Amino acid sequence: MFNRFAETVARATGHAWAFALCLVSMIIWGATGPVFRYSDTWQLIINTGTTIVTFLMVFLIQGAQNRGGAAIQAKLEELIRSGRAKNHFIGIEHLTDSEVEEFRK
Repeated sequence: MFNRFAETVARATGHAWAFALCLVSMIIWGATGPVFRYSDTWQLIINTGTTIVTFLMVFLIQGAQNRGGAAIQAKLEELIRSGRAKNHFIGIEHLTDSEVEEFRK
């Protein structure tokens, strides 16, 4: 259930309308500053809102990227197995940085 939700949110927030919605929200918040005399509560609203959204989005986007990366890795490994590439490249993402550098050389 989380995977489906994370994928949906990540896809939706990547659209231009999501950016436009955030931009409009910021403009409205900024325009209401004089009305609320730039009070601490007025500032706290935007600070709290953006902190919560940022915190949650980090996990949602990371989850979607992890699944996407794993799917690409599986596809690449299948191409290596079925093609003429050397099979010893399969699984090199689990090696240390120095071991991967040896492959590159």
